[in-house]
Amino acid sequence: MIASIILVILLSHTIESSKFTIPEATINDIQAAFNQNKLTSKDLVEFYIQRIRKLNPIYRAVIEVNPDALHLAEIADQERKNKDPISRFGLHGIPVLVKDNIATKDKLNTTAGSYALLNSVVPRDAGVVNKLRESGAIILGKASMTEWAAFRSSLLPNGWNARTKQAVNPYVATLTPCGSSTGSAISVATNMVTVSLGTETYGSILCPSSANSVVGIKPTIGLTSRAGVIPISPRQDTVGPMCRTVADAVYVLDAIVGFDKNDAVATKKALKYIPKGGYLNHLKLGGLKGKRLGVMRAYHYFGFSNDTETLNMFEKHFNILRQNGAILVENLEIVNFDHIISMFSSQDIALSAESKLALNAYLKKLVTSPVRSLADVIAFNKKHVDLERIDDYPQDVFLAAQKTNGIGKLEKEALMNLTKASKYGFEKLMNDNKLDALVTPYFEGYSVLAIGGYPGINVPAGYDKNGGPYGICFGGLKGSEPTLIEIAYGFEQTTNFRKPPANKNHV
Repeated sequence: MIASIILVILLSHTIESSKFTIPEATINDIQAAFNQNKLTSKDLVEFYIQRIRKLNPIYRAVIEVNPDALHLAEIADQERKNKDPISRFGLHGIPVLVKDNIATKDKLNTTAGSYALLNSVVPRDAGVVNKLRESGAIILGKASMTEWAAFRSSLLPNGWNARTKQAVNPYVATLTPCGSSTGSAISVATNMVTVSLGTETYGSILCPSSANSVVGIKPTIGLTSRAGVIPISPRQDTVGPMCRTVADAVYVLDAIVGFDKNDAVATKKALKYIPKGGYLNHLKLGGLKGKRLGVMRAYHYFGFSNDTETLNMFEKHFNILRQNGAILVENLEIVNFDHIISMFSSQDIALSAESKLALNAYLKKLVTSPVRSLADVIAFNKKHVDLERIDDYPQDVFLAAQKTNGIGKLEKEALMNLTKASKYGFEKLMNDNKLDALVTPYFEGYSVLAIGGYPGINVPAGYDKNGGPYGICFGGLKGSEPTLIEIAYGFEQTTNFRKPPANKNHV
């Protein structure tokens, strides 16, 4: 313990003496420090490991640390010394935490926070992990999450799982950390890692990003591979970066997009959306100029909750957007709104059937596993009630899914309703008003983006009177990531709202 403390002091002294500190450092800052010989990847990994040891017992954001992380850092340092081609990549030597439902073929477990998958063996790295490794990134460990991505129980608190218990919001401990990618958000917010990966089926990137004051990108479905990710719905599942800045998130996005033979249909279809030269070219200071941004004040499902406090709080944000050249299109109307909303109610029917099929297929492909089906998972949880109180919460969502029997007439009708709701709701709204993005407070509108497979970016937008963070969300049509990045970066660079948690534990 004394050696660990000395190590942190020495690292801090060495780096601070040369006017560079690791906490809050961006990828560009770190790469500059690497190139100036002010920092090594080994230094960086050692710092984060000590940081995790200190803070993780408080916040429960990390479920496992990669025992090979230091060795991987040493390899990265040698590659940089040798000027290997891989060392020129932006993510080279950068530590990444990946959510615990994203497979890594190494000494780390992939469990979705559940004891049912502890010691199971995955056949290969997830597609996004493979791309991270090809970019030279270091897999630092697994981020904690809401167990089974919040699909086990309707009563499960955000951020709870059997293995690490309840994750804690680092800004205000009594506030929800929100969504299932809680560990991914908390870990970067508290500087326990440089960048992280989260997943979203229904708000689990956008929501924790808003609640923990980080940037989260929910990509268009298929832009990033889902192969090797413990699934809920191939129709809605996506993997995206969660970082402290828009630029860092874009570095990660550039690294993980593209074709994957193990998710061939979706990733091939989405190739047309990837811009030539990548996404970094869209980090433009004047990115807000001329953008048509839609604001909905009357439809909670698509945006505002219509309460006076929210309206007043976000009026200053709208003024910022206007002052920087954006054109706000307000008081938008949705034709046949009640009918469209009624079609969205088909979501639960679709997800129940899809989740059982997808999870069973995933479990059967594992090399070894204590469970091979959803039925096995349910039985495991019932049997091991004494395993760190694994049965503190019921399995009603799992049980509902288990009762389904594939995609029958009811499910096909539900899926058709969701397709129509997206086409005649969000898509019509965007196209009729020639919008570049829909702007919503917090992470509102996430449900519309999730159901239709559309992208969204959440950017820190400030803190309430109690210190609780909140974000602003920009959502667009499929493949609109370049435009959304320009908008998000323009807003971030103008405002710089984000600040690290003000907590004595972070010193």
